[in-house]
Amino acid sequence: MNYSSVLNNKNILITGGTGSFGHQMVEELMPYKPKTIRIFSRDEDKQHSMKVELSKEPIFKKMEFVIGDVREYDRLFAVTKDIDIIFHAAALKQVPAVESHPYEAVKTNIIGAYNIVKASVARNVKNVVAISTDKAVKPVNAMGMTKALQEKIILSDDLTKDKTKFCCVRYGNVLGSRGSVIPLWNSKIEQNNPLPVTHPDMTRFLLTLTQAIDLVFYSLKHGKGGEIFVKKAPRATMVNLAKAYAELKTGNKNYPLEYIGIRAGEKIDEVLVSHEEMRHVQEKKDHFVITREEDFDKKSIKKSIQTGEYGSGNPPHLTIEELKTIMKKLKWVL
Repeated sequence: MNYSSVLNNKNILITGGTGSFGHQMVEELMPYKPKTIRIFSRDEDKQHSMKVELSKEPIFKKMEFVIGDVREYDRLFAVTKDIDIIFHAAALKQVPAVESHPYEAVKTNIIGAYNIVKASVARNVKNVVAISTDKAVKPVNAMGMTKALQEKIILSDDLTKDKTKFCCVRYGNVLGSRGSVIPLWNSKIEQNNPLPVTHPDMTRFLLTLTQAIDLVFYSLKHGKGGEIFVKKAPRATMVNLAKAYAELKTGNKNYPLEYIGIRAGEKIDEVLVSHEEMRHVQEKKDHFVITREEDFDKKSIKKSIQTGEYGSGNPPHLTIEELKTIMKKLKWVL
């Protein structure tokens, strides 16, 4: 799908822009003609690395790098000057770290989201797309709870009928991203160590960075404000994923696995659309659109009986051979 109509000649701000999402976003923007791409993050070393990496790309001339933190409203207000579109990816997302330091996630994921809303409205930003996660659905860990509140904060402003359109995108595991399991397994294989798997029954949704960015662009083009866009994604057991990856990397169908137990705050299965949300969801070919729930919505009564939740534990799950085919096609294994 072509997104020239919503991306060309636009000033774009990417919060958390030096992470995996920001890197991929810049790459996906290369075929288009944005006026400015402003990278906003708090890590000067990552900004330097990104500058070096992209310095020879034509799009680099359109890029600006700004150091700052979404926790600080004044900094956000300054960096949103003349911005048309905000892709809000800044977050604390590592479940174990957030379990140990939940208030730090409150400051980044919740207060940061509120600052985004305030600055966007004050600056008359046209569109804001915030990045969420399946862990925000029926959350059991601190990270998921803060992301669930982030969704509520981002979408609540749409009720005030400001000029800014707010929406969220929600997806599962983005494989190959910083902090995901693939880089960890790769390092274990290089050391000839077993691949760690938390639980033999654990399942997850799988998504590539390219698919994640496409959902963001789609929501930007088709969002009316106040929606959550959810990408339909293949599901797999973590055991099959580990076996497929190890076989492709080593040629060994029996590469050893090590069950290490579930970490604090983890679920066996994840959910992308809850049973309750299914009452006010529009199902498309490859995604769901969750619209705002209305008070006393009689139309939802029949629908809630007919539909269940969209979870990673629901079959079918990808086989080892199917996973190997996907990994080869998407170059997760080089």
